[in-house]
Order: sequence, then structure tokens, then C-alpha cells
Amino acid sequence: MEKIVALCKRRGFVFPSSEIYGGMGSTYDFGHYGVLLKGNVKAQWWRAMIGEREDIVALDSAILQHPRVWEASGHLEGFTDPLVDCRTCKQRFRADQLEEASCPRAPSKHPGEHKDCDLTQARQFNLMFETTVGPVKEEGATAYLRPETAQGIFINFKNVLAFARKKPPFGIAQVGKSFRNEITPGNFIFRTREFEQMEMEFFVPPEEAERWHSYWLEERMRWYLDLGLREDHLRLRAHGAEELSHYSSATSDIEYLFPGKDERSERRWMELEGIANRTDFDLRRHAEYSGEKLEYFDQASGRRYVPYVIEPAAGTDRATLAFLVDAYDEEVVEREGQGKGEGRTVLRLHPQLAPVKVAVLPLVSRDGQPELAHEVAARLRALMQTEYDEGGAIGRRYRRQDEIGTPWCVTIDHQSLEDRTVTVRDRDSLAQERVAIEELPALLAERLSAPWRSPKLAGDPA
Repeated sequence: MEKIVALCKRRGFVFPSSEIYGGMGSTYDFGHYGVLLKGNVKAQWWRAMIGEREDIVALDSAILQHPRVWEASGHLEGFTDPLVDCRTCKQRFRADQLEEASCPRAPSKHPGEHKDCDLTQARQFNLMFETTVGPVKEEGATAYLRPETAQGIFINFKNVLAFARKKPPFGIAQVGKSFRNEITPGNFIFRTREFEQMEMEFFVPPEEAERWHSYWLEERMRWYLDLGLREDHLRLRAHGAEELSHYSSATSDIEYLFPGKDERSERRWMELEGIANRTDFDLRRHAEYSGEKLEYFDQASGRRYVPYVIEPAAGTDRATLAFLVDAYDEEVVEREGQGKGEGRTVLRLHPQLAPVKVAVLPLVSRDGQPELAHEVAARLRALMQTEYDEGGAIGRRYRRQDEIGTPWCVTIDHQSLEDRTVTVRDRDSLAQERVAIEELPALLAERLSAPWRSPKLAGDPA
């Protein structure tokens, strides 16, 4: 993970927030390429949810919602983690995750194992961020930053039924920020206090819930595989009875095998997405607390019922991190143009996810090559994310694009000025071919839309 973090900062994917002030624990800012990559992850999720289907509609609910929403959902009462303090080092830890934490005074030991450790008894800690609505804190109303996006969907169930002309089974999807005052955030962007979710609530007749739960388990696993994650680094794990949330009758997690913090740490399976059968818990609770009927009336049968809900809930930041980790590769290759071996770092991202699809590089910054390169870049920019770069040796520019994950580089050279052909370099194979400028847009568009499989070997431990 150390190499991933270093690459993300070096190439402008992600860096610590408020860094000039010393940073703020587990908060991160996304740079240019990080914004593009995460945007592509969200775009592919939206494509899978509404671009390829007719039974799901979109929603963007407010971050601040009526406090009663969180009473009804159970978050005010039960959204807690067990907390312990160390009286010696003044650090806080989750009592149920001490085996995963390190003692600040002796990193090889867990909290409580060092002779100087003095842990308090565990107490419950509510994870919601509390704020005040109104200009004067003492007179304002208490509100909370939403800890999940799901409740915004449930409280809009009636509104969506009224305008969307849908009937169960149908879904409501949204992407948005959520906030949790985690006791022990960490592992880079995997667990932070401010994060983005991609959630969909799929409303079904109660008797069909089990079938639809199985369906979404398969669909969501396929999404990750289609976007290039290696199958041997993904698994589906069903929750045991002791793990189930109060609203769930069945939940399974899609987990990815993440690397350890450093080369000495073991790899760990960690959750990317949970797919839960939330039954009718949420709609019934909000109906009880609001006094509004949240049910569906089937005019054909005359039946009235409260739908069950199947929820695929993914973390945008976690998915982005998994795609970065899975794509990261190091290899020794022949130095292009010199016949000597050198190491290179490359992100073998799915072309649809890559922040930049194609880079246009003039071999030299004179003799009319930059002008022709700008012309080529302008043509391609209308079709896909394109970057122009003329600074430095061509080999270094190739390596920079490799680390960004750019699938193709287009090089303009002296021959380009004579016959209007360019060299297209493939990121993964390093193969180069000569292509006419007029044929270039169609060629790259075809490659971008073609099926893709990660060139990394199935057993690669990276």
C-alpha cells in the first residue's frame, strides 16, 4: 500500500487534505487524475444502474435531513461503535478491532499488550456528526450530517412513485457524500470520515425478495469483474447471524484482497460493497414516524403492500482504491529506443476507467511537430479524455503516462509531417504501430469500446 500512496501523491491522484497546516487525520483531497478516475468509476456505476436498464431511476437527496429521519432509521439510538481510550498514550481505539490496531508505543503489539498500556472500559460512541441549523447555536435546531445515502431514498419513495410511473420491482439510485465520525479511520482512502457512496434501493414484492437478492449478488460481482478486477482477488462473503444489521434478513459483502500497509504486512480481505435484504424495515419505520403511508397499491390485483428492499451499497472511494491497487504493476522492460533494460511502474487500468485515454506527444518541440500534435489532440479530445505533453524526453513522457494509466500514446515525429501518419503505442504490450491521422479517431474509439481483460497473471501476488 505504501507504493500506491506514493504514486497517488506523485502523480496527483490523491494527497492529504490541509497538508500545509500539517494535515487532518484521514482526510484526503483528490487531484486532477484522481477526480477523473473516480468520475469514471461513478460513470460506470450509473451506466450499469440506469444507462443499461429501464427499472431504476436516479435521485440526489439532501445531506441535511430532518432529525426524525435518524430516529426512525435507528441511527440515533444504535449507530454506535465500542470505544476504548488508552490513559497512557491518549489514543482511542475500537474495542472490537484491537487485534487489527497497533500500539503507538510499540507498533508490533496491539493496544493493551504493552506494559504501559492502560485501557478504559469500552463505551458506546455514536458515529454521526452533529451540527446546528440556524445562525445562533444556542437557539438553533440540532441536525446531523447523513451517515448514509439510503435514508434519503426511503423518505422519497412516495415522491418517486408519483412521478416515475414505476411499479415493483424497481429501484432508486444515488451517489453522494456521507459522513461518519469513525474512531479509527485509516488505510489510506479505504476508511475516512467523509466518503462517497453509490447506493441503490430496489423495491420488490416481499415474496420475490430472496430471488432478487441473489440476482443483485451476481450483478454486482460481474460489474467489478467486467471493469478488470482479477477474479482471484474478489470474493463474496455471506454475513453470519451475529453480523447482520438490525434491518437485514440477509447480507453478503463483496470483498477485495487488499495489500498490507507495507511489505511486512499481510494482505487482508476488506469490504467493497454490501448487498442486503433490508426487508420492509425502513419503509415501515418511516411510515410510523412520519404518519405517511409508504406502500404500493397494485391496481391490477387490488393488493396493497409495503415492498421489501434489496440494497447494493458500494463505496466510491473504496472501489477507486481497489481499481488502483489491482492495476498497479512493476516490470523491467527494454528502454524504448535504446535497447537497455529499465524498470517501469504502470497502472493497467481498464481503458474505460483510465483518467486519460490517450496522450499526444510530439517527438520534439520544434519543426512544426507541436502544431500537428495540437491538431491531432483537438480531434481526439472531442471523443475521449486527451492529454497533450511536449515537455522532456519522449521516454520519460511515456513513463509518466504509464503511471497515470493512459492506455495509448500517439507520437508525432518527422515522418508525421511528411505522410500524416503517427505512432500509436499500447500501454500494456508496448507494441507500436503506424496509423494514418485520418484513421486514428475511429481506431481508438473502437479499442476503447472493445472488451478488455487485465494482462496481469491470475496468480500475481501484487
